[in-house]
Amino acid sequence: MTSTGCTRRLFLSSIAATATLTALPAWAQLQVDILGVGANQYPIAVQAFQGGNACPEDISKIIGDDLTRSGLFRLASVDATAPGVEDTPNWSALTATGANADVVGEVSKIADGRWNIQYKLYDVVKKQELLNGSDLTPEGDLRLEAHKIADRIFEKITGMQGDFSSQIAYVRQSGPKSYQIMIADSDGFNPKQALTSRAPIISISRAPTGDRIAYTSLEAGNPEVFVQNINTGARHKVAGFRGNNSAPAWSPDGGTLAVALSKDGVTKIYLMSAGGGAARKFTDGDSIDTEPTFSPDGKYIYFVSDRGGNPQIYRQAVGGGRAERISFGNAYAVSPTVSSSNHEVAYIVRANGNFQLVQQDLSTGNVIPLSQFGKNESPSYSPNGNMIVFATDVGGQGVLSIVSSDGSIRSRLSGLKGDIREPAWGPPHK
Repeated sequence: MTSTGCTRRLFLSSIAATATLTALPAWAQLQVDILGVGANQYPIAVQAFQGGNACPEDISKIIGDDLTRSGLFRLASVDATAPGVEDTPNWSALTATGANADVVGEVSKIADGRWNIQYKLYDVVKKQELLNGSDLTPEGDLRLEAHKIADRIFEKITGMQGDFSSQIAYVRQSGPKSYQIMIADSDGFNPKQALTSRAPIISISRAPTGDRIAYTSLEAGNPEVFVQNINTGARHKVAGFRGNNSAPAWSPDGGTLAVALSKDGVTKIYLMSAGGGAARKFTDGDSIDTEPTFSPDGKYIYFVSDRGGNPQIYRQAVGGGRAERISFGNAYAVSPTVSSSNHEVAYIVRANGNFQLVQQDLSTGNVIPLSQFGKNESPSYSPNGNMIVFATDVGGQGVLSIVSSDGSIRSRLSGLKGDIREPAWGPPHK
């Protein structure tokens, strides 16, 4: 760990924020490539929607890709003939595919230019209708609406909130002095530029409300922490003390930031209002403490410390008390992120100069690998904790990967020019 406490690769700087999010050309999309196949997914048929050939977005494919990426579903192969929402399901044919559930739909354009999306979800085993929906959607929101339908299907079958309609923020470097913070759909499509910069920015963090991003900027030459409204572009400096100001993390209520500061000497964790002001020291001692993150229940702050001789994951109750070491079995562990259930923590370990994403069960201590060793960094859980996005490197190019929390499915988000780093998963779209 460095004395600045910035364990992630420096990426962006000098902010010249735009007033609003700027949409990129349609070609500048991240592409989803499924790399792994799990063995125990729930079999579901997602049939082509009637009228889909005339629609600019393939609604059924978006829904199917979303469910597959979660790691909990696998798509059953169905006949190319697309049934309508009023058609009686062919139960025997569906049973023959091995599907336990079936999704059918229709899409049509109405006079005012909007699209009418109708869909049904069936339980094939019980031969029952589970969902019946109809939505009128502007053409520009077709992908978002497909993600929302996937969320409803996911929740109906699993009982968990879906998060396919959520967004991922990340940092892109497109030139020597050209950096952007981008915000895209959870599958990487529809990227929009939230701000631009001529100098490095690292450790971005999305507010629980989704409307703000905290980040570390080097525009002044030393690390400083800013908060920016991603809708208006308005921003303010939260921490610009002498020395290091870095690694901001939001409290679950969005009112407090945990930050790594060296204003009193060695880098420690401090707490301060998201609006700025005084900073209250949270960790003590002579060690370097950095990369804080709140547990979703707000009870703990997890962080990285070298107090035991090398970087490891610790946690400390927000209400006070002693720090407790969490990670064992590796000589190096950094970048913790906590699942929405508060039962798992994912982090990066190092061996022989390479880095691996792992997940630890906090009740048993059991650790499972979620990636191969490589240049992996900056993990962030999806809102329901079912997926993790992280930065990796392919052929010298920074890309983002998503892995299901059981490691069964990995998908790579690639397709944009430039290095892509520092992902931060945001809340579902309202």
